[in-house]
Amino acid sequence: MNAVRRRAVLVAGLMGLAFVGARAWRPSTRLADQRPKVDLETLFPPAFGEWGVDTRAPLQLVSPDTAALLNRIYNQTLSRTYVGRGGQRMMLSVAYGGDQSDATRAHRPEVCYPAQGFQLLSGKDAALESLSPVLRVRQLVARMGGRTEPITYWLVVGDHVALNGTEQKMAQLAYGFKGLVPDGMLVRVSSIDAQAEAAFAHQERFIAQLSAAMAPALRPTAFGTAAQ
Repeated sequence: MNAVRRRAVLVAGLMGLAFVGARAWRPSTRLADQRPKVDLETLFPPAFGEWGVDTRAPLQLVSPDTAALLNRIYNQTLSRTYVGRGGQRMMLSVAYGGDQSDATRAHRPEVCYPAQGFQLLSGKDAALESLSPVLRVRQLVARMGGRTEPITYWLVVGDHVALNGTEQKMAQLAYGFKGLVPDGMLVRVSSIDAQAEAAFAHQERFIAQLSAAMAPALRPTAFGTAAQ
C-alpha cells in the first residue's frame, strides 16, 4: 500500500471514529425532565403589581402559518395582553420548548416580525437594572404602516440568558458536556408606542413586577440566573 492510500485509509478511519464518538457523546437526558413541569398558564400570573389580563380585547399577532410553525417547534406558547391601572397596555408572548437542540432553536423577533410584514427600525442589547439579578435583554423597534411597536425580549437556555445565536450555542454546548439537553424559553414584551425610550421604561417596570410576582423556585426558568 503506497503512502497516498495509507493516508486515505487513516483519514477514513479517523472520520469513522469521530462519527461514532459524536453519536455516543450526544446528550440524551433532558434537563426539563429533572425539573418541575413548566406550565406557562400558571408560571406567568394573570394579575400582578398594577397589571391584569385584558380579557375583553384578546390580541393575535401571529399569522396562522407562523402559529403552525411555533406549535411544531415548541411544547407550549402563551399570548396575553395586560392593562395597567393607568390604561397602559403590554403584550406578553412566551414560547417554551423542552429541547433546545439545533432542531428546535427559538424563533426570534428579528425573524418572525419581518415575516409578518414589519420593518425593523433598530435593535440593541440592554440591561434591566431594576431586576435582581440584572436581566440582559434585546430591545427592538418594529413598524408596520402607522403602527410602531417597541419590543423587549430575552431567551433562556436552561438557566442561561442568551441574546444571540453564538451565546445560545455556547449554552447548549455547556449543558451538552454535562450530558444534558437544555430546555428553552423565549419571552417577549411589547407595546404600541411611537416613543420608544418611554415604552422601554414602561416595559422594564412591567417585567420587574412580573419577576417579583413569580415563585422564587420557578423564576430562573423564565429569567435565568446571573447574567452571563
